[in-house]
Formats: sequence, structure tokens, C-alpha cells
Amino acid sequence: MLITILAAGGAAAGSEANPYGLGAALREGGLISQSVFTILVLMSVVSFYILFSKLFEQQKVINQAKRVRQGFWQSRDLREGSSKLDKNSAYKQLVDDGLAAQEQHKNLTDPVEAHDWLHGSLARSEAAINSKLGGGLAFLATVGATAPFIGLFGTVIGIYRALIKIGSSGQASIDAVAGPVGEALIMTALGLVVAVPAVLAYNWLQRRNKSIAEDLSAFSNDVLGFLASNGAVRPTVATAAKAPVKPAAATTTAGQAGGVQTRG
Repeated sequence: MLITILAAGGAAAGSEANPYGLGAALREGGLISQSVFTILVLMSVVSFYILFSKLFEQQKVINQAKRVRQGFWQSRDLREGSSKLDKNSAYKQLVDDGLAAQEQHKNLTDPVEAHDWLHGSLARSEAAINSKLGGGLAFLATVGATAPFIGLFGTVIGIYRALIKIGSSGQASIDAVAGPVGEALIMTALGLVVAVPAVLAYNWLQRRNKSIAEDLSAFSNDVLGFLASNGAVRPTVATAAKAPVKPAAATTTAGQAGGVQTRG
């Protein structure tokens, strides 16, 4: 239904000035061209949905990192710091998983170094967060790689139908060939229009994910150092500048106060 409406609208808008266009290409291309157009439209819609949803998700993690830098390491211990973070914070997940791993290590029957156990647990938690942030990016990569070829397929079908129609009519003049063939190239252009934004979005989101992953890795190492040292090792945080100590007032001697006494 959508394809029919678009084709009818395009044909009505340009029927007098130009007999060729998107509407005519969909109408003349038949079911295959209409299917290709529908697939490209769906690819574009889903790509933009993934782009905006991932930007929103990434911005949440970036804001969480700002709150961690502001006051997390000023807490007495990790449990107090964890209580200051949002319930669904990625950084809270790292802290809670580290604390849980520390408790689990006490119940192990086989001797395992605490550092190795904590490092493995934090690495799994960090990988789970990064995997969630990377969800949907594979679709963007797929769209960027396949959309031009899907559009090209529509173009090939359009050219094939145009040549068959020209051959059956017996007219091989340049005006009879150029119009239908040029009309079929619209599908290739649509494929590129869908693919280019998907590739740009994929690269942009990947770069932002890499920056977030580096920050999560640094925070994970800080948590590991804190747990492995029982709180003795923690990152340096900005502390409020202490008020300068006023110098002690100089005491005056009796001679300075009343002058030098002379013997009578």
C-alpha cells in the first residue's frame, strides 16, 4: 500500500514535466523493484533508530562517569561509594560485581590467588557492559555493506525490464533507451543514500564506545587495586584546599614594650 501511494504521488507530481522518476521506476519495475525499495526504506529507518538509541545509551554512561569522578572515591569504602551511584549505573555494576567476587573468593575450596579471581570477575563484568553498548552496531555494518548491492540489484532488474520493453516495441533510439535506463539507476542511488549514513553512524558509535570502554577499564583497575589492598590503594582525588594557617603572633619583651631600662 505504501509503495502504491508513493508511486502514484510521484507519477502525479511529475507526469507532465518528466515521465520518469521514482514513481515510474516502482511502477515499471514491478514487484521486485517495489520489494527492493521497501527493504531499503526499512534499513534506513532501523539504522536511524539504532543511531539515536545508542547515542542516548552512551550519553547515560558518560554522565555516570562524570558522577563517579566527582565523588565516588571520596567515600570511605566501595559499598558507600556504590550507594551513591544510580541503580542501573554501569559503574555500580562493576563495583557490585567486584564486591561479590571478593565474598565468593572466601568460599573457594581450591587455592586461587585473590588478585586473579577479582581480575577475572571484573573483566567479565566489563565485557558484559561493552557487549551491551555494542548491540545493534553489527546491523549498521551490515546495512553499510549490503545496501548498495541491494540497490544495484534493483537497478539491474529495472534495466532488464526496460530493455525487454524497448526490444518488444522495436524502438532503439537514444530517447527510448536513455529514459528507462536512467530511471532504473534510481535504485542504486537509493542504496547509496541508505548505506552512507549507516557507515558514518557505525564509525561514530564505535569511536564513542572505545572511549567509554577505556574509562570503564581504568575504573575497573582502580576497583581491583582497592580490593586487592583492602582499601590502602585508591586513585588520587581532588581535595578541598585547606585554609592557610595564620602565623603565630610574635611575643613582645618587656624591654620592647616599655623601652630599655637604665641603671640609676
